[in-house]
Amino acid sequence: MPTIDQIKKLRDETQLPISDIRAALEESDGDEGAAKKILLEKSRERAEEKKSREAGDGMVFTYVHQGGKVGVMVDLRCETDFVARTEVFQNLGRELCLQIASMNPQSTEELLEQEYIREPEKKISDLVGEASGTLGEHVKIAQFIRYAI
Repeated sequence: MPTIDQIKKLRDETQLPISDIRAALEESDGDEGAAKKILLEKSRERAEEKKSREAGDGMVFTYVHQGGKVGVMVDLRCETDFVARTEVFQNLGRELCLQIASMNPQSTEELLEQEYIREPEKKISDLVGEASGTLGEHVKIAQFIRYAI
């Protein structure tokens, strides 16, 4: 039986529903690392199911690197304005800006295949998929641009 501390810790890390966290901990016999992998896989599966849905809302995120020599704009889409205002969506937008500023991808496809700079074992597509699964909506990178002097 999972402890409240284990559930709270995974909830803080993943923002997923408590019932999913409890089930993953039970499936993994209390192993938090294995439970996190189970939860991330389920998030990816949920994101895959939502890809056919219209992502007509979202936000434009911007970032200007210290010194003003590099700037990024990202058009990140979701299904509703409610989700666009969530902390998970906002963090994803900021992280994508930093990724683009530092790695200079030439296309959305190239960006999605890049290793995430904060966690090299993840790809950017995994990061977007996890956010989509957590938020329960289709999330996608519509376009981006990077300026450099």
